[in-house]
Amino acid sequence: MKLKLSILGIRGIPASHGGFETFAERLALHLVARGWSVTVYCQEEGVGNITESKWRNIHRIHVPVKQTGALGTVLFDLRAILHALKSDGLFLTLGYNTAIFNAFQRLKGQINIINMDGIEWRREKWGALAKAWFWINERLGCWIGNHLVADHPKIKEHLATRVHGSKISMIPYGGDEIRFADVEILKRFGVEPDQFSVIIARPEPENSFLEMVRAFSRQRRDHKLIVLGNFTPGVNEFHRLVVEAASDEVIFPGAIYDSAVIQALRFFSRFYLHGHRVGGTNPSLVEALGAGCAIIAHDNPFNRWVSGSGALYFKDETSLASLFERMLAVDDISIKNMKDASRARFNECFTWESILHEYEVLLSAWHPMGSKKDS
Repeated sequence: MKLKLSILGIRGIPASHGGFETFAERLALHLVARGWSVTVYCQEEGVGNITESKWRNIHRIHVPVKQTGALGTVLFDLRAILHALKSDGLFLTLGYNTAIFNAFQRLKGQINIINMDGIEWRREKWGALAKAWFWINERLGCWIGNHLVADHPKIKEHLATRVHGSKISMIPYGGDEIRFADVEILKRFGVEPDQFSVIIARPEPENSFLEMVRAFSRQRRDHKLIVLGNFTPGVNEFHRLVVEAASDEVIFPGAIYDSAVIQALRFFSRFYLHGHRVGGTNPSLVEALGAGCAIIAHDNPFNRWVSGSGALYFKDETSLASLFERMLAVDDISIKNMKDASRARFNECFTWESILHEYEVLLSAWHPMGSKKDS
């Protein structure tokens, strides 16, 4: 009999939204190839009945919700979990934002492993009510989940203040190694290899956009900074501050989702700037390692563990400005050493092959047909 897994908590596959969707797609394809039966719940816009389909031998359950935004996600999670109560096998929930609903599975006796993601309630973008919701659901997820996955050692340490450390496995996020990219793509941005640096992230305050753009724009650099992201300066006050702080050497091409374009920007950049201050193993940072980027990251325990000793780190706008002044003038050998260190760190910890194998071992151990006991 096939081992069966149902994946909850994401918008669906094939991936088109973010890191968790990419991971779910990779994991589902890996397990199906290994003989598992995998079901993925997918969020759809609109009204109507729940429908089913097959995609690359993965069973998809489509759950329509007419509401959009955060409310739509909450309602989707509730409908998906209620539907999943009729299923057997093992369950993997990606994220704890609606962990309160996973209590239905616990009461039903289903075995549910929860990937606890980052510390969402610490993000600056959320108001008091949203932070309270995330804080409560983080606590509930720790108690309700049969077992927890942390994607970073510091996240595991944080969760261990809620539950015993034996209930938590640390498995980071994975990525692809990029050895080639299309240099012709750079022409649309008016740049050449090694003559630009890049930021690829959601333009949120906790991602240090303002500090990075201000640091770069303090003086003439004879270098370009490409800042990807969906900026709406006429609507969002923070976006307005970032755009107004930029010199004429900063390029804002908007949000780009074409993987070939993003790969080229990472692969040919002089530096990849990573300003995230909150979270665990960030997918974009892992992908930068896989592309062999020379990384300059915000100095915090999350980024230091992921990027390792080969990256450079900044504390604030002033320290980053000093790094720009020094590193834009260094020789190519120094930059190559940073790039080589990134590839070495990637192959040490973050290849999909190793990450998916770790998940398969964990899921096999916790499957109802396996030997683990409920905690």
